[in-house]
Order: sequence, then C-alpha cells, then structure tokens
Amino acid sequence: MAGLYIHIPFCHSKCIYCDFYSVASSSKAEEYVGALFNEWQSRRDELRGESVETVYLGGGTPSILPLPQLDRLLDALPLAEAGEVTIEVNPEDVTDDFVALIGERGINRVSMGVQTLCDSELKAIGRRHSALQAMEAVETLRRGGIDNLSLDLMFGLPGQSVGSLKKSVESLLALKPEHLSAYLLSYEPATRLTLLRDRGEITEASEEIATEMYRLVCDALGSAGYDHYEISNYSLPGRHSRHNSAYWIGVPYLGLGPGAHSFNGSERSYNPSNLNAYLRAQGLPERETELLTEEDRFNEALMLGLRTSHGIDLEKLRRYFPEHEVSSMLSRARKFIDRGLMTLTPSALSVPEPNWLLTDSLLPTLFT
Repeated sequence: MAGLYIHIPFCHSKCIYCDFYSVASSSKAEEYVGALFNEWQSRRDELRGESVETVYLGGGTPSILPLPQLDRLLDALPLAEAGEVTIEVNPEDVTDDFVALIGERGINRVSMGVQTLCDSELKAIGRRHSALQAMEAVETLRRGGIDNLSLDLMFGLPGQSVGSLKKSVESLLALKPEHLSAYLLSYEPATRLTLLRDRGEITEASEEIATEMYRLVCDALGSAGYDHYEISNYSLPGRHSRHNSAYWIGVPYLGLGPGAHSFNGSERSYNPSNLNAYLRAQGLPERETELLTEEDRFNEALMLGLRTSHGIDLEKLRRYFPEHEVSSMLSRARKFIDRGLMTLTPSALSVPEPNWLLTDSLLPTLFT
C-alpha cells in the first residue's frame, strides 16, 4: 500500500504562525493544476505498483481552488481505489456547491482548520473566519453528507487563557467531529509570529500554562470517548487518520507539488518550495534527494513510534535493525523507564500520555 499527498500552495492570506510553503494568491490555479497532472502522470510509476490506499490534499488551502479547477484535479487522481480521501478546508470556503463537488468526486474525509472558537484569538493569529463561520461550515459539511470530519484546535495562542480554551474545547465537542487534532502553537523561524514575540509585542505561553492546557484537552477529549492515539491527534473509535498513521509506520508515499516530500522506504525526496520554478518545469522540477542511512532510519523509527500510543514496536524494530542496536537503545532508555517517564513491555517501548510533551527531550538520549 502507499499514500499520495497533493500540495495546494495557495492561501487567501498567510496566518502569522504558518511555515508551510504557500503564496497569498490563487491566480495561477489553472496553470498549477495542469502542472500537478503532469507530475502525477510522470511519477506514478515510483509507487512500484503499490495500490494507493490514502490520498490527502493539503496546503496551503486546497479549498481555495476554483471549483472547475478542483473538479479537474480530482478527476485526474486515483480516488476510486483509495479507502480514505482527505481534503483540508478553511471555514470561509465551505459552501453547498463545494461540498456537493467533493462528495461527488469521492472525498470521504474533511479536515477543517478551526483553531479556536474565540473571535479575538482568531484575529490575533491572522485567521480570516469567525467562530460562527466555523460552526456554520460544520453544518454545511454535515448537510452535504460528510460523516468523517476532523477539526483542528490550537492552544497556547496569544491572549488565550485556560478558561477560553475550555470553552473552545466544549464548543468543538458539541459539534461531534469524528476526529480532533490539537496543537501547541509553535514559534517557527521566519514567521511573523516569531517576529512579534521577539519584538515583545506578544508573549509566548509559559511551559506551565502550555502543560495545563494540554492536560485540559487530553482530559476533556478522553472523557468524551476520543482515543488519544498520537501526541496531537484524537479520534472516535475507528476514525483515526489512516493517511497520517501510515507516515508514522513508514509506509511509502508520493508527494506532488512545490515543497512536497516523497518517501520510498529508503530514500526521501522533495520538490523545491518555489511555485514559479514548479510551473516553469511543468511540474517536474529537479528534486532534492536524501538516501537514509541505517542510523537515520533507526532514529526515525524511534521518533515516529514514540509519538503514538502504541509506542515503538520492538518486534518490528528487531526485524529491520541489528539486535545490538535495539539492546543498546533499550539500555539508554532504562533511566527513563525507572523514573516512570517511559514504559517497557515485551512488545513495545512507549511514553505514557501524561509525559508525551517530554518526548522531544527524551529522544536525543535514545538516538544512535
């Protein structure tokens, strides 16, 4: 099996925290869809005959595409063979016509960026929609037959309090999404958010507040019946993201569009993050490639495994890597296990949910 990712690099405007590649215009959408089609036709053999199990249209903002161009793109993709087809949307783009089109074309999962249901917090991070628009968009999606909906939530936002976060969580749960993703606001280099923090115009949430907010989200979603299956992801039974879960267990995938990454099991490649260069090359720019060493693959297996509730599958690790590497890693993990920061069973090494925010600080000790 394999995954297919399609990057749509257009946005109405740039959110102040975003470091994904995008441009604040969709004027080149028609030309871009043609280039995507060319890249797909030229590179599909890289999947080596593997069936496409999941398709994910991300961005940027896929829902910004004019409906004729979105229809043209979806018509060219292998959606019929995929079990899960996801499109990312923003609330302001969700209309009855949009929902009818994606339903007709076989998209069966929608991921919508809500972030918060407090209007002042939305304004602070540069979102264009209001809380009311987000809730109305959910109604429109449901009315159009979308029964697998994922909503994004952010915490640690400028001006956000534990109390306002609690209200957002409660309001989102009232919408009964099948999936929720909750992210701590990240201050990435070269974003306007980081510039504002460095100028002293906004204050980053303290570690104590961020931890309290994280626990609030975990407890509220757990009480509502959601499975916390990955650091930032929660789902009702059977509704986890199949596409993202495949990333975490090393399933090969093909990425189309500027900035999109691909992985074939041993080599990672990516297109340059440059829309104009991508268009000039008609979807076939010179890609950067990286051949992963055994050490790279081992460390990546640790990093991805520890992000999930299942942890690192030790049997699988031993299948692909020498026993001495696995044993050495487990020896280095012993001090964390003894302190209760990690859990070891005969089949897995994992980080308990209350300690998941510590994962990044634990990993360097485990790496080879």
